[in-house]
Amino acid sequence: MGVFYLIRHCEAAGQAADAPLTETGRAQAVQLAERLAGLGIRRIIASPFRRAVDSAAPLARRLGLPLETDERLIERVLAGENLLDWREKLEQTFRDPDLCYPGGESSRQAAARGMAVLEEALAAAGGRPFALVSHGCLITLVLRELDPAIGFSDWARMTTPDVYRVTGSGSDWHVSRAWDGS
Repeated sequence: MGVFYLIRHCEAAGQAADAPLTETGRAQAVQLAERLAGLGIRRIIASPFRRAVDSAAPLARRLGLPLETDERLIERVLAGENLLDWREKLEQTFRDPDLCYPGGESSRQAAARGMAVLEEALAAAGGRPFALVSHGCLITLVLRELDPAIGFSDWARMTTPDVYRVTGSGSDWHVSRAWDGS
């Protein structure tokens, strides 16, 4: 049986890859480290986007672990250009996982790259807990692969930060929210 945590980054000053955490986000990262320190996490892999790395760094320091990054954990690219109605477009991609806007990736494609990281981490974990630190949409798509009942409304309810604890093995996974939003 395995256990792992999917962690959404803390509050950031924007969506760009180099967007830093806000002052609130930096405080959240410290709080995240305090609350997760006793969970036995033995490996941390983060999106290379600054907001994910900066969210994970206090936990890695506290646990004395290296902070690994993996490009496959970057946020899902909805489209190659800004869409005024992006929220509606995003919801459509949850209904049709193969829908792909120009310059973007489908939900299925994004989930596949996130799941590849997850499967590699599970294989290497030897049953020891680990954490993946990423972004709201990608995390929701990975969670959906583990529990098909998860969808757009779950993404819409996510907070920054947010934490999901996943336990199980094979095709039998149990997802629970491990963050109360405070």
